[in-house]
Amino acid sequence: MLSDVYLSCNTGDIVGLFGRNGSGKSTFLKIVFGSLSVDNKHITIDKKKLDKPFSSKNAIGFLPQNQFIPNYLKVKTSVNLFIENHQKINLFIDDIVINKIRGKKINELSFGELRYLEIKILLYSENKFILPEEPFQGLSPIYVEKIKDLILDSKRDKGIIITDHNYSQVLEIVNKLYMIKEGTLFF
Repeated sequence: MLSDVYLSCNTGDIVGLFGRNGSGKSTFLKIVFGSLSVDNKHITIDKKKLDKPFSSKNAIGFLPQNQFIPNYLKVKTSVNLFIENHQKINLFIDDIVINKIRGKKINELSFGELRYLEIKILLYSENKFILPEEPFQGLSPIYVEKIKDLILDSKRDKGIIITDHNYSQVLEIVNKLYMIKEGTLFF
């Protein structure tokens, strides 16, 4: 259970959120995103209070630990489905990894390719704030480095709150750090 949790994240911030298994990290992200309701929460973006952040256009994007892109879609179709800006689509597909897999179906991708695609889609979205949950889990060092680069490139116009058990990777890219212990947040 979380109690009296306050966290600040501005555009340009990469905030690390650490804690043991079961400490409330995933719960916190789901509450911020709005997919888990609670009795009392206050989320403000651009001085506007958001009751349902996930339904507010271009507010908050969440990357769950589990795959969110349907297996039957092709990579190119999923990119067109999730990214609204056509100029961004061209930049997106110009990426070496994406260009190599763009004709494949989602279920034909390796775990690393899929996770890279999902994170890149989230970071290329119009959302001002991004909540990637465990983005480095199960990835080879090559994909970890590629994803860290994507996150660092995105911070200029996004705020990012990231959780991962691979603390050393997160510590390399964050500028703020919070710890959850027994439902309480520490700075």
